[in-house]
Amino acid sequence: MRGIRLAAGLLALGLGLAACGSETTPGTGGDTTSGTAPKASNVKVGLAYDIGGRGDQSFNDSAARGLDKAKAELGIEVKELEAAAGETDAQKEDRLIQLAEGGYNTILAIGFAYEGAVKKVAPTFPEVKFAIIDSEAPEAANVANLVFAEHEGSFLVGAAAAMKSTTGKVGFIGGVNVPLIQKFEAGFTAGVKAVKPDATVDAKYLTQPPDFTGFNDPAKGETAANGMFDAGVDVVYAAAGGSGNGAFKAAKAKGKLGIGVDSDQYNLPSLADVKDVIITSMVKQVDVAVFDFVKSVNDNAFKSGKKVYDLKAGGIDYSTSGGKVDDIKAKLDEYKQKIISGEIKVPATK
Repeated sequence: MRGIRLAAGLLALGLGLAACGSETTPGTGGDTTSGTAPKASNVKVGLAYDIGGRGDQSFNDSAARGLDKAKAELGIEVKELEAAAGETDAQKEDRLIQLAEGGYNTILAIGFAYEGAVKKVAPTFPEVKFAIIDSEAPEAANVANLVFAEHEGSFLVGAAAAMKSTTGKVGFIGGVNVPLIQKFEAGFTAGVKAVKPDATVDAKYLTQPPDFTGFNDPAKGETAANGMFDAGVDVVYAAAGGSGNGAFKAAKAKGKLGIGVDSDQYNLPSLADVKDVIITSMVKQVDVAVFDFVKSVNDNAFKSGKKVYDLKAGGIDYSTSGGKVDDIKAKLDEYKQKIISGEIKVPATK
């Protein structure tokens, strides 16, 4: 039977190639034989966003950039689905099942909140390749776990915050009080203390699980930042997705400073009115991880299990857009190299 299926598959492939002839690829405006259009791919990618979705100007938008690149360069078909506030694991499972049953053979779950859903759905579709961002679980033959060393990048922006602070008081706003975001806080605090051991870090989380709206509530971010600024804080790092936009708004109103997260937020057009207060961002290259995963499937080089994107691998960094850290860049790069070499070991827990 296997031989029959193989023969049938080869026959179908031959007929398909003959039928294609010199047709143009939609949207390219050129012949597929010209070498300028992406090669047709049998990879169909389904992407399930975390709360906030495409347009959150942070975490999800970084994933979207990776998907857009894969679509443009690899010629893949894509489908994007968004999460809703307050949804259950069952709803996340349904979203993944919808993609798998729709013929999407490569599925990305953006965010640790999909851990339970991937654990349940992946075994049901063993031929589908899954990836989950920000979770080392579940472990399965068809699941890639794409994780980041956020604490390393947060150390660098913590050092920047300490160097730019004139009050010796800086703030950390976490979207939701979960271990992943605590990792951001741990690295940030370590970076602050490396520069100014006597500095204080005021930390606040916007929501507690299972309430994940803290990642997409700018009003809460603004309120939290205002409270910090009124207490003497002059630099705030917001690891809170779309809620960080509110923190920047507060910084702008009070003449203080902000630090972005996940994307280089200084360069986002939607934040143009507050970019002058954004001194740097902890850049988490979710786009790189998304593209790498899709390409691995496209190249028949998929690998299951954990893949870490850290400073050494170029998966984490700090931004220099706007030139606001040019005067301290040499010192930040020195810290960066010490982390890469192992001379500085950044804590991942508080």
